[in-house]
Amino acid sequence: MMISRRQWMAGGAALATTLAAGPAMARAFKAKPIGIQLYTVRELFAPDPMGTLEKVAAIGYREVEYGGGGYDKMDHAALRKTMDRLGLKSPSIHVGYEALLADFDGTVKMTKALGADTLVVPYMVDAHRTAEGWKAAVANFNRYAERLRKQGIGFAYHNHDFEFTVKPGGTSLYDTLIADADPALVKLELDLFWAIAAGEDPKALIRRLPGRIYAYHVKDRTAEGKMTSVGKGVVDFADIFTLNQTAGVQHFYVENDQSPAPYLPDIQTSFATLSRLRA
Repeated sequence: MMISRRQWMAGGAALATTLAAGPAMARAFKAKPIGIQLYTVRELFAPDPMGTLEKVAAIGYREVEYGGGGYDKMDHAALRKTMDRLGLKSPSIHVGYEALLADFDGTVKMTKALGADTLVVPYMVDAHRTAEGWKAAVANFNRYAERLRKQGIGFAYHNHDFEFTVKPGGTSLYDTLIADADPALVKLELDLFWAIAAGEDPKALIRRLPGRIYAYHVKDRTAEGKMTSVGKGVVDFADIFTLNQTAGVQHFYVENDQSPAPYLPDIQTSFATLSRLRA
């Protein structure tokens, strides 16, 4: 999925052609607000959460996904009040696996306080990456997802690269996740950068997972493999997004784990690029 700048621009034209041919898909894509995973601006958010939400909203983002920056220890009612004032929504939040197991009721309370409808587990430590450990974790995903559903909350898992590259017994962790997770309960937040970094073809993944993808993490990748602002790399998002309807994707979250200071130019560039892709 690596292309030149000229190819990227051509991809945008190809997407426009595809959308013109499929007005229903075009309307569905354009109706989705652009979101941001707040981990991208964690250095700004931690000392000034309300001010950071204001800056994000001023750029044009309408959805935020909480993750990092110490948000779990903050005043969630105050965050929600600020979001309401700014016209922001938080459809999903990232909650560590261990935190979910240790304090289920607390994570439910936090999720509801922030107005989220989905709880996303964003990462799994090495201890869970054995065949036995992963099987047990996925079984817990199913159990906790069922408990969350009874509370009116969905569940999703967010990938990095290790799920594809770690293969205990010859089967990748991601293949085990797909096989063992109940598709009615466990959705997937597909991080496009990390899937590509692991050597995966995002379109092939989407075709394997019709209707199971809750959200994309939209982050770009240079030819050298570094994260960069959306539009400054070589990932062909235009081509990937032709399968949005197949994916069933509901949310598009800009993210850059390595966003450079002062942070705002990076997320402004990503917003402008994603806005053009949706035009």
